[in-house]
Amino acid sequence: MKRFFSLLLVCALLLGLLAGCGGDAAQSAEETVAFTDSLGRTVQLPKDLTRVAPSGAVATMILATIAPEYMVSVNATPSSAQYKYLPENLLKLPTTGQMYGSKSTLNLETLLSCGAQAVIDLGDRKENMAADLDALQRQIGIPVIFLEADVVHMEQMYRTLGSILSGKEARGNELADFAAETVAMAAENSARVTAEERVRVMYTSGVSGLDTNAEGSTQAQVLSLVGADNAVIVPEVSNRGGGNTINLEQLYNFDPDVILFTTGSIYAQAADDPAWAQLSAIGSGRYYEIPGMPYNWLSNPPSINVLLGVWWLGDLLYPQYYDYDMTEKAQEGFRLLWGYELSDEEAAGMLANSTLRDR
Repeated sequence: MKRFFSLLLVCALLLGLLAGCGGDAAQSAEETVAFTDSLGRTVQLPKDLTRVAPSGAVATMILATIAPEYMVSVNATPSSAQYKYLPENLLKLPTTGQMYGSKSTLNLETLLSCGAQAVIDLGDRKENMAADLDALQRQIGIPVIFLEADVVHMEQMYRTLGSILSGKEARGNELADFAAETVAMAAENSARVTAEERVRVMYTSGVSGLDTNAEGSTQAQVLSLVGADNAVIVPEVSNRGGGNTINLEQLYNFDPDVILFTTGSIYAQAADDPAWAQLSAIGSGRYYEIPGMPYNWLSNPPSINVLLGVWWLGDLLYPQYYDYDMTEKAQEGFRLLWGYELSDEEAAGMLANSTLRDR
């Protein structure tokens, strides 16, 4: 956050850009309505809200599902591997970086010049968040709001976005219904998992496999939602994308029943690596690669991608309760979230390293 505040102070001189970008003058000319965000902050928003800037990666991902044509910026340009799944206009938008986190890169100059009527921050609550957003709002002269958007709050988040974005109520409700269905399905099925059936899962991140998303991390929230136990328990939990780094001794002590690897990790070499081969999950063949298109299905960052992750992981760990065709669910999710018609072959490729080997 030090970088965040430094950017605010150093870039205060950029306020002069507001006149040229339709800042305060345009704002005052617009009809506004009072809106109270998830932090209890009451902000005046344009009644006809059709130009929004996301605060970072989570907001970019979510806004792209409900109103991509209203976005005037993205946190970062999508990778070439993501191109075909995402709305085309995202590739042409200016990048404004990330507001929060250890790698905060918020570019105020670009933010001020892109013509946004409001900045929307979506995700999990952070310390001193209300004061931070108030400070940013004062600096840029544009409304800044926050909506809580973890899996549990995703239904309400979409309904709220649908109500404040002009003409998007129906789309917001459609996405909210899918989020509600996902959470309800997981609650019903996870409740059927007995204590004896509960699986201890290790969710790795990064290349080495020794970066882990421990119990209590927002990055690992899908594990508990589907009825699994997080095998990695550490005294100080990190919620950053890389999670907590452990050593081999800790790995052997945790000895999970199931290991989930991210794309680009040592997944393909794990069985032949002496350091990993002695683990129960590797020996039993219960290790998998998390589907990663257009985003990792479990987190990094935890956003709408985790909705697919709930369906996938539940079916992977407890097929006796999560009983459905995962290919069809993947196709449904891609169609609804990104408007992409996922073929049977594409779905099979995404799920090739992440289904039970004895099916």
